[in-house]
Amino acid sequence: MAYKRFTDRLPIIPADAQERNVTCHYCIVGCGYKAYTWPLNRQGGGAPSDNKFGVDLTRQQPTETEAWYAPSMYNVVKQDGRDVHLVIKPDVNCAVNSGLGSVRGARMAENRRSDITGTQQQRLTEPMVWRYGTWQPTTWADALDLVARVTARVIDMDNEDDLFVSMFDHGGSAGGYENTWGTGKLYFDSMKVKNCRIHNRPAYNSEVHSTRDMGVGELNNAYSDYEITDTMVLVGTNPLECQTNLFLNHMIPGMRNGARVVIIDPRRTVTVNACEEAAGAENVLHLQIAPGTDLAVANALFTHIADQGWVDSDFIAASTFADGVAQAVDEAHPTALGSFEAAREECRMSAADAAAICGVSEADIIKAAEWIARPHDDGTRRTCAIAYEKGVIWGNDNYPTVGALVNIALATGNIGREGGGVCRLGGHQEGYFRPSDAHVGRPAAYLDQLIIGGQGKVHHIWANDHYKTTLNASEFKRVYNRRSNMVKEAMDARAGTTREELVDAIVGAIEAGGIFSVNVDVIHSQIGQAAHVILPAVESGEMNLTSMNGERRLRLTEKYMDGPGSSKPDCLIAAGIAQHLERVLREEGRDAYADRFTGYDWQTEEDAFVDGYQTGNPEVTYDRLRAMGNNGVQEPVTGYADGKLVGTNRLYADGVFNRHGREDGKALFCLGAWRGLQAPGKAQQQANHRFLINNGRSNLNWQNWFLDQDNDFAIDRFPLPFIQINPEDAADLGVKSGDMVEVYNDVGATQAMAYLEPTARPNETFMLFGAPSGAQGNVINPGVNELVLPNYKQTWANIRKIADPSPAAEKISFKSWEVEL
Repeated sequence: MAYKRFTDRLPIIPADAQERNVTCHYCIVGCGYKAYTWPLNRQGGGAPSDNKFGVDLTRQQPTETEAWYAPSMYNVVKQDGRDVHLVIKPDVNCAVNSGLGSVRGARMAENRRSDITGTQQQRLTEPMVWRYGTWQPTTWADALDLVARVTARVIDMDNEDDLFVSMFDHGGSAGGYENTWGTGKLYFDSMKVKNCRIHNRPAYNSEVHSTRDMGVGELNNAYSDYEITDTMVLVGTNPLECQTNLFLNHMIPGMRNGARVVIIDPRRTVTVNACEEAAGAENVLHLQIAPGTDLAVANALFTHIADQGWVDSDFIAASTFADGVAQAVDEAHPTALGSFEAAREECRMSAADAAAICGVSEADIIKAAEWIARPHDDGTRRTCAIAYEKGVIWGNDNYPTVGALVNIALATGNIGREGGGVCRLGGHQEGYFRPSDAHVGRPAAYLDQLIIGGQGKVHHIWANDHYKTTLNASEFKRVYNRRSNMVKEAMDARAGTTREELVDAIVGAIEAGGIFSVNVDVIHSQIGQAAHVILPAVESGEMNLTSMNGERRLRLTEKYMDGPGSSKPDCLIAAGIAQHLERVLREEGRDAYADRFTGYDWQTEEDAFVDGYQTGNPEVTYDRLRAMGNNGVQEPVTGYADGKLVGTNRLYADGVFNRHGREDGKALFCLGAWRGLQAPGKAQQQANHRFLINNGRSNLNWQNWFLDQDNDFAIDRFPLPFIQINPEDAADLGVKSGDMVEVYNDVGATQAMAYLEPTARPNETFMLFGAPSGAQGNVINPGVNELVLPNYKQTWANIRKIADPSPAAEKISFKSWEVEL
């Protein structure tokens, strides 16, 4: 941030500063931090009794001292209406990160809104309603009344299909058990909304249907398993970049303890490089497959392991289904599920055939199988921890590909075992607790395409920005702008009329093809530009919030500051909508329907927690979580004893698999054969365009940059979204680093800053996902799998130069990401 560039002094944290537990609200790893606050006109001293750490600060501190914090960890914020110092620094006693801070988490303090230092001034502070041709600030009562009256006009007790909802399903910054319960109770209990979608995909569905259908929850191991495993298999994931302290604090120690690493990824990522540095290149095998061929190589590994007899026969007999097909292919199951032998035959893929499909050597596939499952010289079985993420989840043929990885883990008995697991590494933290969503159906509605097709009359949006993070984004934005503008024009034409007349005008525009948009968020987002009502939410730390990380570690982040203006927790916003709907429905004489919206008399987020999560987990309370500190408790929580919550270190240690709900507790294998590029239009797009436009995250920028847009530290490094491109390809296009290029195909176009990267393969590029000034979704076609999982990764387009480097780009470094440590 600009005001910190020349900071040479920071206040000493006094001994009596308030201390609160904080879980970093960015990635799923959920590193532990401590938040310290104290009055603005005071600071501590150098004597041990005068500072929070009880050390002599008049002396030089050791390299890894706890008594230190960076300018990025400091700010001045409001607490109970008064300005206070704030320091948020890593907790050295947290088992997740052991005092490490990522480039995201270590900026939590400077990414808080401050009227003193000027940070995050783009945060929403008051509700706004479209009036007189712009957004006008107003009261909660006025905004929620309009939302309720328009919503009530288009729904009825037995027909709520004209209300479309986009909502988060995660923990962290905008989610947590409190907020998923508030929104879930409103839309799935008081109502039965079926036309809904999740924050990062265009339908209300799981990203990992197959592993759950097989009986295996996707977060089943402990982070400590990476420290003791024989082999790590990383598929379509880049943990150094995206789960930094899981990699540094758990995977690197595992490599130093002798673990080998198999990486399956078409891109040479910074993770590949770091693993070679930490484990030695001889202990790292990078299967640099052709994009989208993960299923072929996974099936080949499964086949070779089975044919060599490197399976856990006792585990297969005791814990897996044994008789053919248990679940046939149907609309909800793209592949059959059943026994080990049935899967072995259906998935059969030789190493030679896989090598031809994937573009890697047959010998390397066999070597990977040996590293995964060949017994030790003394006959004992190898442990193997398999980790996968968006490269597979958002890649080609999601359902059988995820299932193929679970097949390998089941066959080798590596689920529920120390040093094992087959887990997604995750994006956000988790915090899902909602009523049943069975009414949504499977496959769920493809919401974005329904909107493009003219369906939906009212759209409630919670912490989503489809404009930046959906597929077929160019078409979606064009249609959404047109439809929402119809309503804006109607509202402008009826300015100065009564509320009833205004609602009539809005409904008239809706019936003519418009859509009424309500946006709940922390900033004025791109899709929020189309909204008619904007409701300001708070974030983690501005409310008490519970969530769990990638090893199911449940913690309470304690509120340490006020939210901006009159912003509220999402759960209380949902309660407000419900209360106003009840009032409006009673005014209209629809009492039976109004009765469904009772039970929202929450005053705090803890009330929502008690109403929701605690009903299913009565032993878990805020006070008990607070006492557990930043180490929390691993879910599922099984009890409370000796003053502590009792949890579960890893799932399925008893060999009983229950995620699918089968009474027999037997895991199922996935019968998913290789079938090429599965999503409609992908093969044709590949044939017609030169470049693969792969996409993902960078360590520096989180998700859709929602807070980074006003943070100099991030924007100075990447003022524009980059696209990594092979230097020879760039020369062929007449492009140099820093040039602005246009990426275009038959779907749409977007722009990016060229970044010449020698590790990029010819005709394969990598672009940041979700950037505000270069939406990669503009060039992704609408093709999804049978369960409406988007294939963001397999996209092809052409590239051309449109401008020389901007002044902002001329001063930044374009060094290769391949470094020697």
